[in-house]
Amino acid sequence: MPVEDFIKLRNLVYDRTGIYLGEHKVYFMKKRVQKRMEALGIPSAREYFRFLKFFDGEQREFQELINLLTVNETYFFREFSQLQVFAEACLPEVIQRKLATGERTIKVFSAGCSTGEEPYTLAIILKEMIDDLDRWDVVIKAADIDQRVLAAARRGLYDIRSVKDVPPPYLTRYFTSPVPGEFLIKPEIRDMVVFEHLNLMDRRALRYESNYDFIFCRNVLIYFDESSRKQVVDRFYAMLNKGGFVFLGHAESLSRISTAFRITRLGNHIVYQA
Repeated sequence: MPVEDFIKLRNLVYDRTGIYLGEHKVYFMKKRVQKRMEALGIPSAREYFRFLKFFDGEQREFQELINLLTVNETYFFREFSQLQVFAEACLPEVIQRKLATGERTIKVFSAGCSTGEEPYTLAIILKEMIDDLDRWDVVIKAADIDQRVLAAARRGLYDIRSVKDVPPPYLTRYFTSPVPGEFLIKPEIRDMVVFEHLNLMDRRALRYESNYDFIFCRNVLIYFDESSRKQVVDRFYAMLNKGGFVFLGHAESLSRISTAFRITRLGNHIVYQA
């Protein structure tokens, strides 16, 4: 792929999604663009760019490209020790604060939810940690830019790799196994999560999202450049209740992005609080 064509395609992806593909991603992007060009019978990257720019009215083809450019490796109870901090420290703090005011709503946002393992994990944790859950209004919204993974998330069917870290009692309690090696999330957990196609760089899509207590955005900011990260994090701050928490991936940090959050170390983990 000629460098100028890579730059045009990269800029188009960046302008529409905030996803930044550096020069080290040339081969990665080239292979995926070639796959889409072959599917459409388009002979060159330049023509493919023109198609995306001028003839892809509903952006269906652009969505196909984004689906290929985003990596979706995830599994249940990923970064288990961080989830313990959420369950044993942050969640009780929020519950105590709400009970003091008579409020019984808990809102959780899972950004870059992929095939659903993270939000379903959070639903299981809430189910386990809150004895009178039926007396609470629990909202778990899970969002991703990839339509394909959202379809898989809504199905809630997983292989052994995805559930390898699920504690055995939870595997029995919250999954069925329709065939050996496949695990289907039970309706009581699936119904706790609402999945939505959403671009984190879309201001209009996020402006009505508010009053969240927890935002999980783990291993998502790595796709953005510094400017886009700041925009996303600023929106997260606006979405949170006072005292709400943001959880990032273990290799991610807000230290160079925002000074709005209070930084607290709980065990081996850093948590960010509005």
